[in-house]
Amino acid sequence: MKPVTIHTVETIPEKKAFLRLPWKVYAGNPYWVPPIFSERMNFLDPDKNPFFHHADVALFTAQRGEEIVGTIAAFTNHRHNEYQNENVGWFGFFEVLEDPEAARALLETAQNWARERGHTSIRGPAQFDTNEECGLLVDGFDDSPRILMTYNPPYYQDYLEENGFRKAIDLWAYKLATRDFTKISGQRLNRITNKILDRRNITVRNLNMKAFDAEVEKVKNLYNGAWSKNWGFVPMDDAEFDHLADQLQAIIDPDLVFIAEREGKPVGFSLTLLDLNNPLRLAYPKPGSPEWWVMAKLIWHWKVLGRINWVRVFALGVIDKYRNLGIDAIFYYKTAQAAIQKGIKYGEMSWILEDNEEMNKPIRAMGGEIYKTYRFYEKDL
Repeated sequence: MKPVTIHTVETIPEKKAFLRLPWKVYAGNPYWVPPIFSERMNFLDPDKNPFFHHADVALFTAQRGEEIVGTIAAFTNHRHNEYQNENVGWFGFFEVLEDPEAARALLETAQNWARERGHTSIRGPAQFDTNEECGLLVDGFDDSPRILMTYNPPYYQDYLEENGFRKAIDLWAYKLATRDFTKISGQRLNRITNKILDRRNITVRNLNMKAFDAEVEKVKNLYNGAWSKNWGFVPMDDAEFDHLADQLQAIIDPDLVFIAEREGKPVGFSLTLLDLNNPLRLAYPKPGSPEWWVMAKLIWHWKVLGRINWVRVFALGVIDKYRNLGIDAIFYYKTAQAAIQKGIKYGEMSWILEDNEEMNKPIRAMGGEIYKTYRFYEKDL
Protein backbone atom coordinates (compact mmCIF):
# COMPACT_ATOMS: atom_id res chain seq x y z
CA MET A 1 0.00 0.00 0.00
CA LYS A 2 1.33 3.44 -0.92
CA PRO A 3 2.06 5.86 1.95
CA VAL A 4 -0.42 8.55 2.99
CA THR A 5 0.42 12.08 1.91
CA ILE A 6 -1.47 15.29 2.72
CA HIS A 7 -2.15 17.91 0.04
CA THR A 8 -3.53 21.42 0.34
CA VAL A 9 -6.50 22.13 -1.92
CA GLU A 10 -6.02 25.33 -3.87
CA THR A 11 -7.24 25.07 -7.47
CA ILE A 12 -10.74 24.56 -8.86
CA PRO A 13 -9.91 21.05 -10.15
CA GLU A 14 -8.51 20.17 -6.71
CA LYS A 15 -11.66 21.48 -5.06
CA LYS A 16 -13.82 19.37 -7.38
CA ALA A 17 -11.75 16.30 -6.53
CA PHE A 18 -12.10 17.15 -2.82
CA LEU A 19 -15.90 17.22 -3.14
CA ARG A 20 -16.16 14.03 -5.22
CA LEU A 21 -14.87 11.71 -2.50
CA PRO A 22 -18.21 11.15 -0.69
CA TRP A 23 -19.61 9.32 -3.73
CA LYS A 24 -16.82 6.80 -3.18
CA VAL A 25 -17.17 6.65 0.62
CA TYR A 26 -20.93 6.01 0.44
CA ALA A 27 -21.05 3.86 -2.68
CA GLY A 28 -23.81 1.31 -2.19
CA ASN A 29 -25.09 2.96 1.02
CA PRO A 30 -28.90 3.16 0.70
CA TYR A 31 -29.26 5.92 3.32
CA TRP A 32 -26.76 8.53 2.18
CA VAL A 33 -28.26 11.53 0.36
CA PRO A 34 -25.88 12.90 -2.29
CA PRO A 35 -25.74 16.69 -2.56
CA ILE A 36 -26.13 18.69 -5.73
CA PHE A 37 -22.53 19.13 -6.82
CA SER A 38 -22.77 22.74 -8.02
CA GLU A 39 -24.30 23.76 -4.68
CA ARG A 40 -21.30 22.28 -2.85
CA MET A 41 -18.93 24.12 -5.17
CA ASN A 42 -20.76 27.37 -4.48
CA PHE A 43 -20.67 26.64 -0.75
CA LEU A 44 -16.86 26.53 -0.88
CA ASP A 45 -16.59 29.63 -3.08
CA PRO A 46 -15.48 32.68 -1.04
CA ASP A 47 -17.20 34.94 -3.57
CA LYS A 48 -20.56 33.20 -3.09
CA ASN A 49 -20.62 32.16 0.57
CA PRO A 50 -20.60 35.08 3.04
CA PHE A 51 -19.20 32.84 5.77
CA PHE A 52 -15.77 33.46 4.28
CA HIS A 53 -16.09 37.17 5.10
CA HIS A 54 -15.31 36.39 8.74
CA ALA A 55 -13.42 33.11 8.51
CA ASP A 56 -10.14 31.58 7.41
CA VAL A 57 -10.54 28.20 5.73
CA ALA A 58 -8.08 25.57 4.54
CA LEU A 59 -8.96 22.36 2.69
CA PHE A 60 -6.83 19.22 2.67
CA THR A 61 -6.87 15.82 0.99
CA ALA A 62 -5.21 12.61 2.11
CA GLN A 63 -3.84 10.60 -0.80
CA ARG A 64 -2.26 7.24 -1.42
CA GLY A 65 -0.39 7.88 -4.61
CA GLU A 66 -2.83 9.65 -6.91
CA GLU A 67 -5.92 8.31 -5.12
CA ILE A 68 -7.75 10.59 -2.70
CA VAL A 69 -8.72 8.55 0.36
CA GLY A 70 -9.85 11.33 2.72
CA THR A 71 -10.69 15.01 3.10
CA ILE A 72 -10.89 17.59 5.87
CA ALA A 73 -11.36 21.33 6.28
CA ALA A 74 -9.73 23.34 9.06
CA PHE A 75 -10.99 26.81 9.77
CA THR A 76 -11.21 29.75 12.12
CA ASN A 77 -14.64 31.29 12.62
CA HIS A 78 -13.62 34.70 13.94
CA ARG A 79 -17.21 35.74 14.67
CA HIS A 80 -17.76 32.62 16.78
CA ASN A 81 -14.67 33.29 18.87
CA GLU A 82 -15.63 36.92 19.38
CA TYR A 83 -19.28 36.22 20.25
CA GLN A 84 -18.63 33.15 22.43
CA ASN A 85 -15.40 34.53 23.91
CA GLU A 86 -13.51 31.38 22.91
CA ASN A 87 -10.29 30.58 21.11
CA VAL A 88 -11.34 27.50 19.20
CA GLY A 89 -10.44 26.21 15.76
CA TRP A 90 -12.81 24.01 13.79
CA PHE A 91 -12.82 21.08 11.44
CA GLY A 92 -15.40 19.86 8.94
CA PHE A 93 -15.81 18.07 5.60
CA PHE A 94 -14.23 15.06 7.31
CA GLU A 95 -14.73 12.16 4.91
CA VAL A 96 -12.47 9.15 4.72
CA LEU A 97 -12.45 5.60 3.46
CA GLU A 98 -11.92 2.83 6.01
CA ASP A 99 -8.33 3.86 6.49
CA PRO A 100 -7.24 4.63 10.10
CA GLU A 101 -3.86 5.95 8.99
CA ALA A 102 -5.41 8.44 6.59
CA ALA A 103 -7.93 9.52 9.23
CA ARG A 104 -5.15 10.15 11.74
CA ALA A 105 -3.13 12.15 9.20
CA LEU A 106 -6.13 14.32 8.34
CA LEU A 107 -7.03 15.00 11.95
CA GLU A 108 -3.42 15.79 12.83
CA THR A 109 -3.25 18.19 9.89
CA ALA A 110 -6.33 20.06 11.08
CA GLN A 111 -4.96 20.17 14.65
CA ASN A 112 -1.61 21.52 13.48
CA TRP A 113 -3.33 24.15 11.36
CA ALA A 114 -5.39 25.31 14.34
CA ARG A 115 -2.41 25.17 16.71
CA GLU A 116 -0.28 27.29 14.37
CA ARG A 117 -2.99 29.98 14.54
CA GLY A 118 -2.89 30.07 18.31
CA HIS A 119 -6.11 28.19 19.04
CA THR A 120 -6.30 26.31 22.32
CA SER A 121 -8.72 23.63 21.10
CA ILE A 122 -10.33 22.29 17.95
CA ARG A 123 -13.99 21.34 17.57
CA GLY A 124 -16.24 19.78 14.97
CA PRO A 125 -17.44 18.53 12.66
CA ALA A 126 -19.26 21.52 11.19
CA GLN A 127 -19.94 22.85 7.71
CA PHE A 128 -19.30 25.58 8.71
CA ASP A 129 -21.14 26.60 11.88
CA THR A 130 -24.24 25.86 13.95
CA ASN A 131 -26.41 27.68 11.41
CA GLU A 132 -25.46 25.04 8.83
CA GLU A 133 -25.02 21.25 8.77
CA CYS A 134 -23.08 20.15 11.82
CA GLY A 135 -22.44 17.31 14.24
CA LEU A 136 -21.36 13.70 13.78
CA LEU A 137 -24.11 11.10 13.65
CA VAL A 138 -23.46 8.58 16.46
CA ASP A 139 -26.68 6.54 16.30
CA GLY A 140 -29.55 6.01 13.88
CA PHE A 141 -27.45 4.90 10.91
CA ASP A 142 -30.23 2.80 9.36
CA ASP A 143 -32.21 5.81 8.20
CA SER A 144 -31.56 8.65 5.78
CA PRO A 145 -30.99 12.09 7.28
CA ARG A 146 -33.73 14.66 7.08
CA ILE A 147 -33.15 17.83 5.06
CA LEU A 148 -30.00 19.76 6.04
CA MET A 149 -28.94 17.13 8.58
CA THR A 150 -25.75 15.11 8.38
CA TYR A 151 -24.95 11.47 7.75
CA ASN A 152 -21.70 9.53 8.15
CA PRO A 153 -20.42 5.96 8.56
CA PRO A 154 -20.26 4.59 12.14
CA TYR A 155 -16.47 4.22 11.98
CA TYR A 156 -15.95 8.01 11.94
CA GLN A 157 -16.76 8.05 15.66
CA ASP A 158 -14.05 5.47 16.31
CA TYR A 159 -11.51 7.43 14.31
CA LEU A 160 -12.18 10.64 16.24
CA GLU A 161 -12.09 9.01 19.66
CA GLU A 162 -8.98 6.95 18.84
CA ASN A 163 -7.24 10.24 18.04
CA GLY A 164 -8.07 11.90 21.34
CA PHE A 165 -11.31 13.72 20.50
CA ARG A 166 -13.95 13.72 23.20
CA LYS A 167 -17.60 14.69 23.34
CA ALA A 168 -18.29 18.41 23.64
CA ILE A 169 -22.09 18.21 23.50
CA ASP A 170 -24.84 16.10 21.94
CA LEU A 171 -27.58 17.30 19.63
CA TRP A 172 -30.84 15.39 19.60
CA ALA A 173 -33.31 14.72 16.81
CA TYR A 174 -36.86 13.91 17.90
CA LYS A 175 -39.42 11.91 15.94
CA LEU A 176 -43.14 12.53 16.25
CA ALA A 177 -46.02 11.03 14.28
CA THR A 178 -48.12 13.97 13.12
CA ARG A 179 -51.49 12.27 13.44
CA ASP A 180 -50.76 10.82 16.88
CA PHE A 181 -49.72 14.23 18.13
CA THR A 182 -52.85 16.00 16.95
CA LYS A 183 -55.08 13.28 18.40
CA ILE A 184 -53.38 12.73 21.75
CA SER A 185 -52.17 16.11 22.93
CA GLY A 186 -52.42 18.68 20.16
CA GLN A 187 -56.07 19.68 20.51
CA ARG A 188 -55.77 20.16 24.27
CA LEU A 189 -52.60 22.22 23.89
CA ASN A 190 -54.21 24.28 21.15
CA ARG A 191 -57.29 25.06 23.26
CA ILE A 192 -55.37 26.04 26.38
CA THR A 193 -52.69 28.02 24.57
CA ASN A 194 -55.10 29.99 22.42
CA LYS A 195 -56.78 31.32 25.55
CA ILE A 196 -53.43 32.54 26.86
CA LEU A 197 -52.46 34.15 23.57
CA ASP A 198 -55.84 35.88 23.26
CA ARG A 199 -55.32 37.50 26.64
CA ARG A 200 -51.85 38.68 25.57
CA ASN A 201 -53.10 39.93 22.20
CA ILE A 202 -50.75 37.60 20.32
CA THR A 203 -51.67 36.32 16.87
CA VAL A 204 -50.11 33.52 14.80
CA ARG A 205 -50.09 33.64 11.02
CA ASN A 206 -48.41 32.01 8.03
CA LEU A 207 -45.48 33.47 6.13
CA ASN A 208 -46.53 35.80 3.31
CA MET A 209 -44.49 34.70 0.29
CA LYS A 210 -45.72 37.70 -1.73
CA ALA A 211 -43.83 39.93 0.69
CA PHE A 212 -40.92 37.54 1.20
CA ASP A 213 -38.16 40.16 1.49
CA ALA A 214 -40.14 42.15 4.05
CA GLU A 215 -40.87 38.98 6.02
CA VAL A 216 -37.17 38.11 6.06
CA GLU A 217 -36.36 41.54 7.49
CA LYS A 218 -38.90 40.99 10.27
CA VAL A 219 -37.42 37.65 11.23
CA LYS A 220 -33.73 38.65 11.20
CA ASN A 221 -33.50 40.31 14.59
CA LEU A 222 -35.94 37.85 16.12
CA TYR A 223 -33.80 34.91 15.02
CA ASN A 224 -30.59 36.26 16.47
CA GLY A 225 -32.35 37.23 19.70
CA ALA A 226 -34.29 34.02 20.26
CA TRP A 227 -31.25 31.76 19.78
CA SER A 228 -28.64 34.06 21.35
CA LYS A 229 -28.11 32.02 24.53
CA ASN A 230 -27.75 28.63 22.85
CA TRP A 231 -24.45 26.78 23.08
CA GLY A 232 -22.29 27.52 20.06
CA PHE A 233 -24.72 30.02 18.54
CA VAL A 234 -23.30 32.76 16.35
CA PRO A 235 -25.55 35.59 15.10
CA MET A 236 -25.91 35.80 11.35
CA ASP A 237 -25.16 39.14 9.74
CA ASP A 238 -27.40 40.54 7.01
CA ALA A 239 -25.39 38.95 4.21
CA GLU A 240 -25.53 35.49 5.78
CA PHE A 241 -29.22 35.73 6.63
CA ASP A 242 -30.11 36.94 3.14
CA HIS A 243 -27.99 34.17 1.63
CA LEU A 244 -29.78 31.51 3.68
CA ALA A 245 -33.17 33.01 2.85
CA ASP A 246 -32.34 32.98 -0.87
CA GLN A 247 -31.38 29.31 -0.66
CA LEU A 248 -34.55 28.34 1.20
CA GLN A 249 -37.02 30.48 -0.74
CA ALA A 250 -37.42 27.95 -3.56
CA ILE A 251 -38.26 25.09 -1.18
CA ILE A 252 -40.26 26.86 1.53
CA ASP A 253 -43.90 25.86 1.88
CA PRO A 254 -45.61 28.87 3.52
CA ASP A 255 -48.25 26.58 5.03
CA LEU A 256 -45.46 25.24 7.26
CA VAL A 257 -44.01 28.59 8.34
CA PHE A 258 -45.54 30.63 11.17
CA ILE A 259 -44.90 34.02 12.73
CA ALA A 260 -46.28 35.00 16.13
CA GLU A 261 -46.90 38.73 16.48
CA ARG A 262 -48.00 41.21 19.09
CA GLU A 263 -49.23 44.55 17.76
CA GLY A 264 -47.61 43.79 14.43
CA LYS A 265 -44.18 42.99 15.86
CA PRO A 266 -42.82 39.43 15.61
CA VAL A 267 -42.22 37.66 18.92
CA GLY A 268 -41.82 34.09 17.67
CA PHE A 269 -40.99 32.22 14.49
CA SER A 270 -41.28 28.63 13.27
CA LEU A 271 -39.83 27.32 10.02
CA THR A 272 -40.58 23.73 9.02
CA LEU A 273 -39.21 22.27 5.80
CA LEU A 274 -40.50 19.46 3.65
CA ASP A 275 -37.94 16.68 3.73
CA LEU A 276 -36.64 16.94 0.19
CA ASN A 277 -33.86 14.51 1.03
CA ASN A 278 -35.98 11.54 0.00
CA PRO A 279 -36.69 12.76 -3.56
CA LEU A 280 -33.11 14.02 -3.76
CA ARG A 281 -31.80 10.58 -2.77
CA LEU A 282 -33.99 9.01 -5.46
CA ALA A 283 -32.77 11.54 -8.04
CA TYR A 284 -29.19 10.69 -6.94
CA PRO A 285 -27.12 13.56 -8.33
CA LYS A 286 -23.55 12.74 -9.32
CA PRO A 287 -20.55 14.90 -10.23
CA GLY A 288 -20.61 15.50 -13.94
CA SER A 289 -24.21 14.43 -14.50
CA PRO A 290 -26.45 17.05 -16.17
CA GLU A 291 -28.06 19.00 -13.36
CA TRP A 292 -31.14 19.82 -15.41
CA TRP A 293 -31.81 16.08 -15.48
CA VAL A 294 -31.20 15.77 -11.72
CA MET A 295 -33.62 18.63 -11.06
CA ALA A 296 -36.21 17.06 -13.37
CA LYS A 297 -35.99 13.78 -11.43
CA LEU A 298 -36.11 15.65 -8.11
CA ILE A 299 -39.29 17.48 -9.12
CA TRP A 300 -40.79 14.23 -10.46
CA HIS A 301 -40.31 12.43 -7.13
CA TRP A 302 -41.34 15.53 -5.15
CA LYS A 303 -44.21 17.14 -7.03
CA VAL A 304 -45.58 14.30 -9.17
CA LEU A 305 -45.10 11.16 -7.09
CA GLY A 306 -45.24 12.97 -3.74
CA ARG A 307 -42.51 10.89 -2.16
CA ILE A 308 -42.23 13.00 0.96
CA ASN A 309 -43.36 11.50 4.26
CA TRP A 310 -41.43 13.74 6.64
CA VAL A 311 -41.05 17.36 7.58
CA ARG A 312 -38.28 18.82 9.70
CA VAL A 313 -38.83 21.64 12.19
CA PHE A 314 -35.74 23.54 11.10
CA ALA A 315 -36.00 26.59 13.35
CA LEU A 316 -38.38 27.47 16.16
CA GLY A 317 -37.81 30.26 18.64
CA VAL A 318 -39.56 32.80 20.83
CA ILE A 319 -37.96 35.90 22.35
CA ASP A 320 -37.39 35.80 26.12
CA LYS A 321 -40.27 38.05 27.14
CA TYR A 322 -42.87 35.80 25.50
CA ARG A 323 -41.56 32.37 26.40
CA ASN A 324 -43.55 29.96 28.56
CA LEU A 325 -46.83 31.22 27.09
CA GLY A 326 -47.29 28.20 24.84
CA ILE A 327 -46.39 29.88 21.56
CA ASP A 328 -44.12 26.95 20.75
CA ALA A 329 -47.02 24.52 21.35
CA ILE A 330 -49.21 26.50 18.95
CA PHE A 331 -46.44 26.36 16.35
CA TYR A 332 -46.17 22.58 16.69
CA TYR A 333 -49.92 22.04 16.55
CA LYS A 334 -50.50 24.23 13.51
CA THR A 335 -47.51 22.68 11.76
CA ALA A 336 -48.83 19.16 12.42
CA GLN A 337 -52.27 20.13 11.11
CA ALA A 338 -50.78 21.54 7.91
CA ALA A 339 -48.48 18.53 7.50
CA ILE A 340 -51.36 16.07 7.78
CA GLN A 341 -53.21 17.93 5.03
CA LYS A 342 -50.19 17.31 2.81
CA GLY A 343 -50.03 13.61 3.60
CA ILE A 344 -47.01 13.95 5.88
CA LYS A 345 -46.72 11.14 8.42
CA TYR A 346 -43.78 12.18 10.58
CA GLY A 347 -42.04 15.26 11.86
CA GLU A 348 -38.47 15.64 13.03
CA MET A 349 -37.60 18.34 15.55
CA SER A 350 -33.89 18.92 15.21
CA TRP A 351 -31.48 19.63 16.32
CA ILE A 352 -32.05 20.25 20.02
CA LEU A 353 -29.18 20.66 22.48
CA GLU A 354 -29.17 17.90 25.06
CA ASP A 355 -29.19 20.46 27.90
CA ASN A 356 -31.90 22.71 26.46
CA GLU A 357 -34.72 21.72 28.80
CA GLU A 358 -36.88 24.62 27.62
CA MET A 359 -37.18 22.74 24.33
CA ASN A 360 -36.67 19.12 25.38
CA LYS A 361 -39.29 19.03 28.11
CA PRO A 362 -42.29 20.19 26.02
CA ILE A 363 -41.25 18.00 23.07
CA ARG A 364 -41.20 14.95 25.31
CA ALA A 365 -44.55 15.98 26.78
CA MET A 366 -45.99 16.04 23.26
CA GLY A 367 -44.84 12.46 22.67
CA GLY A 368 -41.59 13.16 20.85
CA GLU A 369 -38.90 10.47 21.09
CA ILE A 370 -35.20 10.87 20.50
CA TYR A 371 -34.33 8.71 17.51
CA LYS A 372 -30.98 10.11 16.42
CA THR A 373 -28.02 11.69 18.18
CA TYR A 374 -25.43 13.98 16.66
CA ARG A 375 -22.25 14.94 18.49
CA PHE A 376 -19.74 17.76 18.54
CA TYR A 377 -16.25 16.58 19.36
CA GLU A 378 -13.42 18.65 20.79
CA LYS A 379 -9.73 18.25 21.60
CA ASP A 380 -7.36 20.48 23.53
CA LEU A 381 -4.30 21.62 21.63
